[in-house]
Amino acid sequence: ALRAAPAVLLLGLAACATAPELPATQSLTTATPAEMVATIRAAAGDGERELDVQPLRDSQVEDLRQRAERLQQQGHHRDAAEALVQAIALVADDPALLQERAEAAILLGDHALAGELAARAQSLGSGVGPLCRRHQATLEQVALVQGDAAAAATAKAAIEACRVAPPPRW
Repeated sequence: ALRAAPAVLLLGLAACATAPELPATQSLTTATPAEMVATIRAAAGDGERELDVQPLRDSQVEDLRQRAERLQQQGHHRDAAEALVQAIALVADDPALLQERAEAAILLGDHALAGELAARAQSLGSGVGPLCRRHQATLEQVALVQGDAAAAATAKAAIEACRVAPPPRW
């Protein structure tokens, strides 16, 4: 029994020496990917009584977007993302497509890609309306997952800056 004591002591010390590494950042959210996307889409609002710029759609791109939406509703997130990649190959600078792909990236757990796509969509977009709010809400959700409270606060504040009244009609 006395010989076992030093071994137990050594094991105890070894356990202290190999403490688990703490992650560099800790997530500031407990939301699931589906909850994050629901939050992003809810941020868009209804677009009523505000300026909302909508591009004309190519029929092939629209078919791919609708396919992606159906696949996403069925839980086939990878296939939905692939359909959006195909659409982006046809129209590379469409902010709505980039935003939809960013949301698909969140559903797949690729937060870095989601942030890159949302930032690119924001830089290409009109900077107003529901789509603008989705870009900023995506950046907020990504910042929360990455543990960046300052970036999350900045994105949250920018969401309301996307709301612009339409010009008066005479």
